Amino acid sequence: MTQSLSQLPQSAAVDPRDRPLRVGVLGFGGLGQAAARVLAPKREMRLVVAADHLGFAYDGAGLDPDRCIEVYGAAGTLGALPEIGERCDRSIEAAIAAAQDVDGYFLALPNLPNTFMASVVDQFIASGWRGVLVDALKRTSAMEQIIERRDRLAAAGITYLTGCGATPGLLTAAAAIAAQSYAEIHQVKITFGVGIANWEAYRATIREDIAHMPGHSVESARAMTDEEVAALLDRTNGILALENMEHADDLMLELAGICDRDRVTVGGVVDTRNAKKPLSTNVQVTGRTFEGKISTHTFTLGDETSMAANVCGPAFGYLKAGTALHRRGIYGLFTAAEVMPQFVR
Repeated sequence: MTQSLSQLPQSAAVDPRDRPLRVGVLGFGGLGQAAARVLAPKREMRLVVAADHLGFAYDGAGLDPDRCIEVYGAAGTLGALPEIGERCDRSIEAAIAAAQDVDGYFLALPNLPNTFMASVVDQFIASGWRGVLVDALKRTSAMEQIIERRDRLAAAGITYLTGCGATPGLLTAAAAIAAQSYAEIHQVKITFGVGIANWEAYRATIREDIAHMPGHSVESARAMTDEEVAALLDRTNGILALENMEHADDLMLELAGICDRDRVTVGGVVDTRNAKKPLSTNVQVTGRTFEGKISTHTFTLGDETSMAANVCGPAFGYLKAGTALHRRGIYGLFTAAEVMPQFVR
């Protein structure tokens, strides 16, 4: 007998429609701060905890994003917030312990070194916390480490959605939908354009991009000082041109049965001195229909949408979808190409 979603077993937890989801954001650089702003007008989610590498802030009634950003800019840590902040060395571990009532976290963390996100996942598993985790991982090799923890995540009662930003994420999911028109997929080509008026607002993201450039690696990019990054950008007039990147879109589409990973390519241009995108972000899916015709679907993002909007919006949409799974007792690992995000009101 086929069951509708409404007939699936429900846990005793309060239905998310009855109260806002309590959300945490780990990492409070440019992406983490944008995540706080995205959540501010939402009535279905409430930011209650946020952490940086020097401390965290927790308030069950909800954090004030503007106040958090102001204090972080002045003191360099959310731990400086009076009464609700705490400075500490192991801030992620301390935040998890202090905020056991959090429904889900967006891991807006720089994945430098390449093992960092997996180590954060290990902390959640060890903590005994149960809930939903969402990341915006980029590298295939980093995502493979998360996949290795699939069984442990399920046993811990954690529902984990990986690769839920823009690319991987929004564009990967669009490719999975576009692929349905075809009997065979020949190529998935993702091209992105990012405009940032001030690279220092997204230092970790820019370093991750530099790691994809010829002559650089994750280790060398991580070791670069701000002065060295600025000098590199001076030599390129602020432009980072990236080709054939190690991007987990390939792994995600392969796991979803869309195509082999060698048929997926990702590249783009990042302008670190202008907010306007240097080119339009798009995904092209080329394949053969059942009638034998070759065609290409193209999905293009509006140039007015920022990197932060295209990463944080999907991330919280997937967090809401993950919460629906978690409340039905469905734990373990999923990718953005396997689950449809739910719009957060």
